[in-house]
Amino acid sequence: MCGLPIRSGILVLFFALCTPLASDAAEILRVMTHDSFNASTEVIARFEQENNARVVFLKSGDAGAALVQAILSKGKPLADVFFGVDNTFLSRAVNSSIFDSYTPRRLSTVPAHFRLDPGNRLIPITYGDVCLNYDKLWFAKKGIAPPATLEDLTKPSYKGLTVIENPATSSPGLAFLLATIGHFGEHGYIEFWKKMRANDTLVANGWEDAYYGHFTAASKGDRPIVVSYASSPPAAVHFSSTPLTEAPTAAIIGNRSAFRQVEFAGILTGTKQPVLARKFIDFMLDIPFQEDVPLQMFVFPVNPAAKLPEVFRRHAVVADDPATVTPAAIEENRDRWLEEWTTVMLR
Repeated sequence: MCGLPIRSGILVLFFALCTPLASDAAEILRVMTHDSFNASTEVIARFEQENNARVVFLKSGDAGAALVQAILSKGKPLADVFFGVDNTFLSRAVNSSIFDSYTPRRLSTVPAHFRLDPGNRLIPITYGDVCLNYDKLWFAKKGIAPPATLEDLTKPSYKGLTVIENPATSSPGLAFLLATIGHFGEHGYIEFWKKMRANDTLVANGWEDAYYGHFTAASKGDRPIVVSYASSPPAAVHFSSTPLTEAPTAAIIGNRSAFRQVEFAGILTGTKQPVLARKFIDFMLDIPFQEDVPLQMFVFPVNPAAKLPEVFRRHAVVADDPATVTPAAIEENRDRWLEEWTTVMLR
């Protein structure tokens, strides 16, 4: 998120213009998203058929970069709906006054702890826990117990075993930094990171580099502990070239060691398709879209009536007590926390 280069509006518009348009009779709904957004063609086609519409997705970089584009186009939005604001940027998004208030029909069924905007300008759609993952086979072969807490990472027995993402250039990296702030507190998290540097923690720029470049369970790297998602183990099973009955990795979610990311969608102020935009927000909370979420983006649906796929039911875990930092505190302190972390870990 934070620190990524901002893509130009020209590229976004080029993407929109090069997307095949619907027939003259269909209305066009433009949805701005981050680059990791995905949805089944069949699910989106269902919305299009029911509403005589064509949905055009404008992928606009990481969530933070996409939000900046939306803010810069305030009053003349590049899209009608925005998906991908998470709780690390919630206050900035709300304070920018670029979203219309709307209360979708199914919002009352969504658990209250996901509904972080009382003005309903941003509607919760998905959630997932950012946490440590470890390579089961590596620890079994070495005869070493895998870590169970954040504190374990600073012990001599785990020296040189962990790879994390830079929070200034990576969404999971920022979420993990917030997990340490929520866990250790404002005055304790820096001491944790000083110990992490002393324990030879490797910092990668992004998740792909960390996971596929250094994590032993997914690469030829030498780091059996990585910052990833609690849904990474079912993803490893789902994408395995050979059938697996057990996930090769495990997520560490106990002892307030995970940070819960909630992703929101909202209607951009100034949309020329307000009715269709509201229908799409309703659709995103409905069962077809919510049940599509896990295997498309490997996060969880916020609608409790949505059924999880078998690979999630068998291999995914959810933190009972994640570390928490309020959106307002994140917005007020994000830059300072990133500077403090950078000073300790990279300078």
